[in-house]
Amino acid sequence: MAAPVAAAGRAIRRTPPWRGPSRRPLSSASPPPRAAAVRAAFLSFFRDRHGHRLVPSASVRPRGDPSLLFVNAGMNQFKPIFLGTVDPRSEMAGFRRVANSQKCVRAGGRHSDLEDVGRDLSHHTFFEMLGNWAFGGEYFKEEACSMAWELLTQVYGIPEERLWVSYFSGDPKVGLDPDLESRDIWLRLGVPASRVLSFGPQENFWEMGDTGPCGPCTEIHYDLAGGVGTPELVELWNLVFMQHNREADGSLQPLPQRHVDTGMGLERLVAVLQGRRSTYDTDLFSPLLSAIHQGCGAPPYLGRVGAADEGRTDTAYRVVADHIRTLSVCIADGVSPGMSGAPLVLRRILRRAVRFSSEVLRAPPGFLGSLVPVVVETLGDAYPELQKNSAQIASLVSEDEAAFLASLQRGRRIIDRTVRRLGPSHVFPAEVAWSLSLSGNLGLPLDLVELMLEEKGVQLDSAGLAQLAQEEAQRRAQQAEPIQEQGLQLDVHALGELQRRGVPPTDDSPKYSYSLQPGGGYAEFGTCEAQVLQLYTEDGRAVASVGEGQRCGLLLDRTNFYAEQGGQASDRGYLVRVEQQDVLFPVARAQVCGGFILHEAVAPECLKVGDQVQLHVDKAWRLGCMEKHTAIHLLNWALRQALGPGTEQRGSHLNPEHLRLDVATQAPLTPEQLQAVEGIVQEAVGQDEAVYMEEVALACTAHVPGLRSLDEIYPDPVRVVSVGVPVAHALDPASQAALQTSVELCCGTHLLRTGAVGDLVIVGERQLTKGTTRLLAITGEQAQQAREVGQSLAQEVEAAAERLSRGSRDVVEAQRLSKDMGRLTDAVDTAMMPQWQRRQLQATLKVLQRRANTAIRKLEVGQAAQKTQELLRRHSEGPLIVDTVSTESLSVLVKVVRQLCEQVPSTSVLLLSPQPQGHVLCACQVAQSVSPAFTAEAWALAVCSHMGGKAWGSRVVAQGTGSTADLEAALSTARAYALNQL
Repeated sequence: MAAPVAAAGRAIRRTPPWRGPSRRPLSSASPPPRAAAVRAAFLSFFRDRHGHRLVPSASVRPRGDPSLLFVNAGMNQFKPIFLGTVDPRSEMAGFRRVANSQKCVRAGGRHSDLEDVGRDLSHHTFFEMLGNWAFGGEYFKEEACSMAWELLTQVYGIPEERLWVSYFSGDPKVGLDPDLESRDIWLRLGVPASRVLSFGPQENFWEMGDTGPCGPCTEIHYDLAGGVGTPELVELWNLVFMQHNREADGSLQPLPQRHVDTGMGLERLVAVLQGRRSTYDTDLFSPLLSAIHQGCGAPPYLGRVGAADEGRTDTAYRVVADHIRTLSVCIADGVSPGMSGAPLVLRRILRRAVRFSSEVLRAPPGFLGSLVPVVVETLGDAYPELQKNSAQIASLVSEDEAAFLASLQRGRRIIDRTVRRLGPSHVFPAEVAWSLSLSGNLGLPLDLVELMLEEKGVQLDSAGLAQLAQEEAQRRAQQAEPIQEQGLQLDVHALGELQRRGVPPTDDSPKYSYSLQPGGGYAEFGTCEAQVLQLYTEDGRAVASVGEGQRCGLLLDRTNFYAEQGGQASDRGYLVRVEQQDVLFPVARAQVCGGFILHEAVAPECLKVGDQVQLHVDKAWRLGCMEKHTAIHLLNWALRQALGPGTEQRGSHLNPEHLRLDVATQAPLTPEQLQAVEGIVQEAVGQDEAVYMEEVALACTAHVPGLRSLDEIYPDPVRVVSVGVPVAHALDPASQAALQTSVELCCGTHLLRTGAVGDLVIVGERQLTKGTTRLLAITGEQAQQAREVGQSLAQEVEAAAERLSRGSRDVVEAQRLSKDMGRLTDAVDTAMMPQWQRRQLQATLKVLQRRANTAIRKLEVGQAAQKTQELLRRHSEGPLIVDTVSTESLSVLVKVVRQLCEQVPSTSVLLLSPQPQGHVLCACQVAQSVSPAFTAEAWALAVCSHMGGKAWGSRVVAQGTGSTADLEAALSTARAYALNQL
């Protein structure tokens, strides 16, 4: 909560805590409006009274904006307009005044309210933002403030005496004056001066990011106290006036076009209009809270917080109600719980909701999915995609809920047992928390683990957890170009000892035991029971047991773990002893050593040879590997289709995040070839073909036309993977099937249908050696986002080309366009996007940058010529010209100096150009006839040092910068130095 601020001698409490439900509507004359009516009134007000175009809400999944996990503000979809990159041929380019209700999610990333949801009565991960916009100066401060005041006081009927406003008080450090224009507008609208407050840049200056459009904002606040005692102000509406641009050097420049961007949270507005202090007490949430009460039999919701909320029942109500709204909206917009990015955040949200519903509210299994129809009922009219996808949303939520409940139950037992073993002053071990987490084995979000420990009064080893997270981040950073770690190995002596004892090779056939469910999802990869045959220390010694905290190798009689081979990353997961289910042994990797599978694990407590264990594979990790391995086969086949049968695989590597394929090619791939390869893969994915896998005698594969195999020794029998064609048919020499589809010898784990790949995008390509190309690719949601980023950048490049073709009016505009080209070039070079499109855009931008630089030079030469003539008219012939010139560019200043010296060769010239905030540019040139002791570099240094700046250059020409409020003193220093030398 912000500290109270003084205004007109009164203490003002800003953004106060919500203390509990209030039953006072604004007026007792009529029932309070329902949320749907409030939303509709906003939209019709701007459409019917003020001629705004209504646009639908954008998806909460950002389109072509990798800087965001979710759309978190109403302005996100209009960023191309604010940045000046909108395609002039697009519909958006014609927007002038627009209004909408935008779905927003603030969970993860820079703006996240996830940790606060449930703890108070106002925070949400999903909310609706009501907004109106005016682009290109369609209207500005006067109209925006007047419309807002009219809507709140005349349409919604909020008493004027309960509304306060704030405006920007200025920032002298960066030369920003107070926004007195906004202050005076509010005063003219009748707001008393005592209710007009001013705040600094932290509260009332809005910025899109570190660079880009920005400007002062004015906010409208509602007084919850209603004039009784100290005012308690809660922000209702923020009106942003974009009139500046934050440059890369931190300076502010005026925008060529000004815009209005406003945002008002529907949930908070509805709470005000319905006389509630809590957004959860409105009809946006009451149907959900009622359904939760009926569905799980918990005590009714009472709106309590903090210590008053015994058993955290009301907290759980709020968490579940908020989270099921977020889940429903996100899934309807195509974001499903997953392994990374926004899908990972959604997975956290779902698991947090499951935990509160099952543990606190004692809800039955499948409960969360039953709430989806209630969300659809309350929001479906405004957002039809919820109605369209309601069945899919409920199915996905229920499926993930069921999968997580088993993990939650085991995680609870592990936490309870670990806590019982802790001493009174001990912290909860980071290693155990990590093994429970989404990055470890059970998939419990870390914030959920911390919350469960907090409820038990136990502190987590945060420093140890941060170290583990850092190590994980470093491993992920290496995944695109993986470094092969040695890991634990069985040497020749250990293998010889096993063979002498007659120990058979590990039976790893259970790794292939999985199937498709009727809904298309994969059945849980079943547990596998095994016996510990041998244990090894880190240095490879065989031991009969290992102790607490020891890193070790486990040799089992059987396993369902896929050991790292064939370019596929090892499975990871955990094992438990059959008789001790609440001690979890994390398994980081599995490796093949002479037919034996060695599992690398950390023992939280004693483990002995002969112990019976149960193995659990990390399902999300395995599915990610399956998706990438099937995608590599499709990519391999597509390369042969597009480039010819001479395209041979030279190596590969895959994990759930990336895939890498090295191929022998006659020449580097062209953008057209890369695009064609992706198209072939997309077609195979779109057909959702069956993937057949079968073990056959190696001899049956010897003479099959088109069969893909590497120069390796294959086992007999060998596993064959065939896309779209049963293995027996594919291996029939007369069928020619292996020439028409992907058929390979492969021991990897694969999808059972190609559709689950979703999409494939080649995002990187480089020559390893002459004739060998390395391709990096991504699939699924990542690939779709990469295509959207590519499309967005392509539109920006087209818009930049259009601006360039129109020409620039002055040097500043031309330089801004050139900077935009440079920014676009950097973005295209580094973005996760289709490689074929990257190469095309890079070529286009190279040409555009040259054109932009040429345009700048021409404008600078023309401007310099004009300035030169002005100076020549002011100065008679003589040995010296020292003066000021008005220009924003040091390059222009240097050109003026040079042109002057060309026209009057016997004259030495030094020019200064004052800039905003006291900065000064300097350029000089000395005549060839002067004494060798008089150098331009020394002259510039003398003047710029006087201004506290620096200079650089040569004996003849130099330039520099400085800062001074007394320009005449700097000019006097320049003249005195030159006359002394002359």
